Amino acid sequence: MYPSTPHKIIILGPAHPLRGGGITTFNERLAKEFMQQGFATSIYSFSLQYPGFLFPGKTQWSEEPAPAGLDIHSRINSVNPLNWISVGKEIKKLKPDIVVVRYWLPFMGPCLGTILRIIKKNKHTRIICIADNMIPHEKRFGDKVFTNYFIKPVDAFITMSEKVMSDLRSFTSTKPAQLVPHPLYDNFGEKISKQAAREKLGIDPNKKILLFFGFIRKYKGLDMLLEAMKLVKEKTKQLPAEASLDATHCQLMVAGEFYDERKIYEQQIDELGIRDQLILHTDFINDSDVKYYLSAADVLVQPYRNATQSGVTPLAYHFEIPMIVTNVGGLPSLVPHDRVGLVAEPNAKSLSEQIILYFQKGPSYFIPHLLEEKKKFSWAKLTESIVQLAQSS
Repeated sequence: MYPSTPHKIIILGPAHPLRGGGITTFNERLAKEFMQQGFATSIYSFSLQYPGFLFPGKTQWSEEPAPAGLDIHSRINSVNPLNWISVGKEIKKLKPDIVVVRYWLPFMGPCLGTILRIIKKNKHTRIICIADNMIPHEKRFGDKVFTNYFIKPVDAFITMSEKVMSDLRSFTSTKPAQLVPHPLYDNFGEKISKQAAREKLGIDPNKKILLFFGFIRKYKGLDMLLEAMKLVKEKTKQLPAEASLDATHCQLMVAGEFYDERKIYEQQIDELGIRDQLILHTDFINDSDVKYYLSAADVLVQPYRNATQSGVTPLAYHFEIPMIVTNVGGLPSLVPHDRVGLVAEPNAKSLSEQIILYFQKGPSYFIPHLLEEKKKFSWAKLTESIVQLAQSS
């Protein structure tokens, strides 16, 4: 019989020593929140998440120390069906009250869907999915079949944007689902002074710094932002003197590893003639260094071509950095226009116009609104929603 108050929770998804970026960080922070609330919580992560030929980065493994106090089991092999059966039986026997499973890529559908089917045979565990994406940014053969297979054993869903909720409803119209805003990443340390952050990164304290942060992939639109930087340079020359915006003081810092072909961007940078406007930190950014990049920036730019929600947005909220985002997916609802930041259309011309407008208004125009909006994003709200869905499904 399912308890009125659940006690044991297992999270299925990436965790240390995988360095899966936002999802890994999210799972570890969620586990800590459940533990703080008195739940016995563990994470079942991957011993092999992606075969080497499918992984676009340099390495899947973190060099950072393991997060203190977390019970992490690196057990799941994403391509070995015998392993799926073994892990499913192991968790089924543990009889957790709730399994929270992350879904972000149809490739994981067969693996996770099989494990969940086996767990469900204990007639006790409720399965709640936190859906990052239901339809992937980069589509592949079999996406729909794999996602349908995954959905069947899930009892209820959490989405973090209206876009993902809409995508979910194209697969299932009957399963319970709740929209909960992406909580703030507050586990990268506190904001430090801009002066100290720039000194650490070797950045001129007098520059106006735009930040592009995170893995570099086609859908994230860095190429559009590079074009926009050239337009900013050209347009600011035409501004009246009283506008006091000099493009030579405006630089774009790109912080994140290439998951796309680097030489394409390097060639574009040289063709545009904007290398002097760029600061390139294109290796993987360790968790312990995140605070320096966010604290050093004047504004964070997300020039995405398409989006569901973004784990970078909660980072900006935590470090109290206004944002310029494109009008795609869930980004505009997370970044109210002319309050927390500015919303551009997904093209270089519109991005350049909003960049200029942002610096004409100045960060101080946006900060009070950002601080007010920040109050909405709570880990306790997420855990409460998961438990409520489990009890009612």
